[in-house]
Amino acid sequence: MSRAIRIHEIGGPEVLKLETTQVGEPGPGQARVRHTYVAVNFIDVYFRTGRYPLPLPNGLGSDAVGVVEAIGPGVTDVRVGDRVGYLLGPQGAYADVRVMPADVLIPLPAGISDSTASTLMMKGMTTQYLFRQVFPLHGGETILYHAAAGGVGLIACQWAKALGVTMIGTVSTDQKAEIARAHGCTHTIVTSRENIAERVREITGGKGVPGVYDSVGKDTLMASLDSLQPRGTLVSNGTSSGPVVIDTTLLAVKGSIWVTRPAMIHYATPRAHMLAMAKELFDLVLAGKIRSEPSQIFGLADAAEAHRALEARKTVGATVLLP
Repeated sequence: MSRAIRIHEIGGPEVLKLETTQVGEPGPGQARVRHTYVAVNFIDVYFRTGRYPLPLPNGLGSDAVGVVEAIGPGVTDVRVGDRVGYLLGPQGAYADVRVMPADVLIPLPAGISDSTASTLMMKGMTTQYLFRQVFPLHGGETILYHAAAGGVGLIACQWAKALGVTMIGTVSTDQKAEIARAHGCTHTIVTSRENIAERVREITGGKGVPGVYDSVGKDTLMASLDSLQPRGTLVSNGTSSGPVVIDTTLLAVKGSIWVTRPAMIHYATPRAHMLAMAKELFDLVLAGKIRSEPSQIFGLADAAEAHRALEARKTVGATVLLP
């Protein structure tokens, strides 16, 4: 048996229900994982509210770490007793234990604790594919990154510093600005009292930046476009404030801007590619260039409270559930 958060309808945090579920033995190509930490990501809100369609009833959550309890026939990628994490596979991570496809499980190095790993699966791997694949950074660039004090943002601050990239990060408060700078963000823009595009132009001597990573969406779209150099790239990697709708004529007017809306599944597969991404991330952590621990910890039964805090922008860094 397992305790799991399930949803039977779309809606607010109140639709998250703690239930007891039956967990069987893993079948061919599967493994049963007992979770030690479960990550909360903003994409979970998209599924809960119906922005991303999900068959109902269903579980929620795509990102957790734990220990392999059992493996099914034909599984060679992991063994019983392995510490693993994952970020792909079916929804349902908000649970004590679950059966998963074994080929999405990522073995964790001995030098990385479960608590650290719980902040790295989706958030660290997101930083990897944004910075190293979607709009690749090589060092020396100046970029604009929205939500720099968020779960992905604090890892991005450190990764940018490790690469020798000048990062301009937006935050909502002075307290979050201080936290972002402490993690390696070069410049911060407090959106509650500063104009984003004006500050970017000021920082860059009027040139703008070649790349913007925007997980906020509707509320920051124009500021992102106005911060870019001609032929710059807008990476729209989230829509926490609402969907992005762009008139392509505007892209020409703003300087022949490139726009991409990436999805992890298209960058982290096949498995060999996913493991290579994880190795680059883990190597930076083991070298001390990225340090990451949960900032907010909730019990599994309090998943709704975790969602309320996340949506109210009351969180900093990573938020996790303890099964």
